[in-house]
Amino acid sequence: MSRKQPSPTLSRRKVLTGMAATSLAASALPGHLYGATDAPIKIGFQVHRTGIGAAYGRWYDRTTSAAARVINEAGGINGRPVEIIAEDDGTDPKRGAEVLEKFANQHGCDIAFGTLFSHVVIGSAPRAGELKLPYFVVSEGHHVASGMLNRWTIQPGITDVKSQVQAMAPFVAENLGKKVTMIYPDFAFGHDHRDFFSAAIEKQGGKVVAKIAIPPTETSFTRYFPQIPRDTEVIYHVMVGPAVLTFVKEMGEFFGPAHPEIFGFIDSLEAVDLATPGLEFLEGSHFWEGMPRYVQPDQPEYVDFYRQQVGLDDNGASVDDPRDVATMAHMFGCWETLHVIKDAMEAAGYRGPADRAALIEAVEAMGDMPAGRAHPQGPKVFNGRTHQVFGVQYISQVAGGRLEVKHVTSIEDGLYPDEVDYTSQSF
Repeated sequence: MSRKQPSPTLSRRKVLTGMAATSLAASALPGHLYGATDAPIKIGFQVHRTGIGAAYGRWYDRTTSAAARVINEAGGINGRPVEIIAEDDGTDPKRGAEVLEKFANQHGCDIAFGTLFSHVVIGSAPRAGELKLPYFVVSEGHHVASGMLNRWTIQPGITDVKSQVQAMAPFVAENLGKKVTMIYPDFAFGHDHRDFFSAAIEKQGGKVVAKIAIPPTETSFTRYFPQIPRDTEVIYHVMVGPAVLTFVKEMGEFFGPAHPEIFGFIDSLEAVDLATPGLEFLEGSHFWEGMPRYVQPDQPEYVDFYRQQVGLDDNGASVDDPRDVATMAHMFGCWETLHVIKDAMEAAGYRGPADRAALIEAVEAMGDMPAGRAHPQGPKVFNGRTHQVFGVQYISQVAGGRLEVKHVTSIEDGLYPDEVDYTSQSF
């Protein structure tokens, strides 16, 4: 896939020209026939307010509110205000599907948006397809690009695990070691890490010498660390949920100063202050970050703007409470996805549910997404066939209790062959 490669079945010019013609024709119809309105565009926000995703949900909520405010201050979408209608899914797949039902049939939402945890996406997406409700997920899982979902489910604002680990593996092999023990949560997201990093590190001449799966509701981890082989050169960890601080602290207590190299996905410390006592052993270790938590030297103006609008201090915590650390590596996906929705609705001349298919086609026709205020994490390219966006990744090192970016991958580092063509599926 090249940097500029829209859907093979629909060129961007054809889609936008066709949509413009449709919009012009519709504008000639009496308002009562078309349903012309200045009523809000209702976006159903499926948010993890409770359950193991609650820390993410809190910051997804704040980021979503900030993005909606910025969009509304600039005139909304097609001259209509955005209204966010939030429902808690409890980070539960069954409740997730029920929430989508409420969005469609009770709240009259135009689209659904926002889900993070992969098992909730997988449990909800089939219902979105049945309801013909555009479902914009902010999840990272490979389930969208793998082809296991449907044309109504789309991930245009955050990269997926397969792309992330493929881009990371060369740095790990060249700088940290080639014999890796993986510690990951025992559900779909963790399985993506297990499978795709194992393949990626082997391509670099490395090997995963142990794979340790941990139940996502686990609260103590000491009994797992003796399973790490003695010849391990790198511990690769990615954990989620309310016990992540316990996990990292217990790993430090187990190894002391004589630990292997450590490469973590920041998921293991999302919403956790690096200055917390017990985390000193992480000094010098490396992390993947979806977007840098700490202010970096000479960062672009658009990053300053994003951080200011969301309400972040230089350490990536709330300006109102320095103890309230943001989920910086993921929540930008909400901001960027809402801006994608805005651009696509305007390209499609979106007016209501009758235009939902045209909305999906407009997103599928997107290609390059330049870095800027709408995309503060960095430049991206969207693959309309697989419904997945690709972007840059950040590798940071703990130095003086802060995360300093040491390497930024290219978009090309994370590209992989298509596994599905959703554009060939009917609506």
